[in-house]
Amino acid sequence: MAMITLTDREFSQFQRFIYEAAGIFMANGKQALVSGRLAKRLAHFQLASYGDYLQLLESRREPAELQMAVDLLTTNETYFFREPKHFALLRELAQAAKAQQRGLRVWSGACSSGEEPYSIAMVLAEVLGEAPWEVLGTDISSRVLDKARRGHYPMERASQMPPAYLKRYCLKGQGGEAGTMLVERALRARVSFQHLNLVQPLPKLGSFDLIFLRNVMIYFDLATKRAVVARLLAQLRPGGHFLIGHSETLNDISDAVQAVAPSIYRKPAS
Repeated sequence: MAMITLTDREFSQFQRFIYEAAGIFMANGKQALVSGRLAKRLAHFQLASYGDYLQLLESRREPAELQMAVDLLTTNETYFFREPKHFALLRELAQAAKAQQRGLRVWSGACSSGEEPYSIAMVLAEVLGEAPWEVLGTDISSRVLDKARRGHYPMERASQMPPAYLKRYCLKGQGGEAGTMLVERALRARVSFQHLNLVQPLPKLGSFDLIFLRNVMIYFDLATKRAVVARLLAQLRPGGHFLIGHSETLNDISDAVQAVAPSIYRKPAS
């Protein structure tokens, strides 16, 4: 089958599509990414052009395909214990919660394939044990959420994980599973995953002590950043912490929280 070329006009239409569907601003120069990730879908439907595929999406004839396209265009790689200082803060907050005999609720707002919420859960399990704590992971991609629920990863994703956590909370793959690891069942059971689009009104989630929204805002324009951050901060309890990616800032985005360190913000207690 001849290779199908993605035209500049079709690429700009996909830029508009992913912005309207997920609030994601796709920079110019990503044509190879779009064509590479969607080529199999054109073949699946036996379509002659990317424009035909876009028409299929916009016609809503195949509702599940909309989610498939969003999944393919938004998936990102991640790993366990990314940005260790955030997990050091989490440990401190968990220790304070334990001393005060109260629970802790943490939300990983764009959890991808689950490495971040499981990293959070390991810290909370270590410090709080069986005390009440809760981790919610949400993402716009159903496909990565399925991976997250399985908790099965290539071993290299755990290169930053403290060895004691790897030993205590993960099973090392043997035989045909060599080179992989599985998050143990008891820990997986304490993390819940939910499909969620951050650019749309949120369902009832309750309030959280800590919200991770890391390395997500880079995909949004300023107006979308402001709307998404305001939406999430409404779910953060007074005194709670909001964590973003190391290369991100809330300058000109929100004054509802105060910076306490680079990429770490706190909502005033009153």
